[in-house]
Amino acid sequence: MQRITFLKALMLASALLAAPAAAEIRIIQSPGGQVGPFLDLFEKVRESGERVVIDGPCLSACTLVLSIVPGERICVTKRAVLGFHAARSVDRRGRFYAEPEASVAVLAAYPGPVRDWISRRGGLTSRLLLLKGRDLAAIYPRCR
Repeated sequence: MQRITFLKALMLASALLAAPAAAEIRIIQSPGGQVGPFLDLFEKVRESGERVVIDGPCLSACTLVLSIVPGERICVTKRAVLGFHAARSVDRRGRFYAEPEASVAVLAAYPGPVRDWISRRGGLTSRLLLLKGRDLAAIYPRCR
């Protein structure tokens, strides 16, 4: 089992995924970031057949793992927290602006139970929605 943060995983993805298949990928802390690197990484994880253990905060772009890796290969620990918000971009001056069409696409890509949970809480907005505890365990199994 490898214990890495996804920030490190983004930098080490090529080496990690070129190595013999490990039993699992463990997310222990990810604040998110740009979507592109997460999409690339999670596509490689999906292709690898490895299980994903969410064992800490998985926020923003990190939650795209739910849309890319099959749900039967994802489990959560009691420390797992998923954080969702509307899609946004940053302009050259560092200002954030909403991307409503991207938010619709991201929401549609999440599995039904996750999408329903988000919708019951007002949908994807600039406010961070945190899915954890019993609500999360009702959607994804606890890791063994």
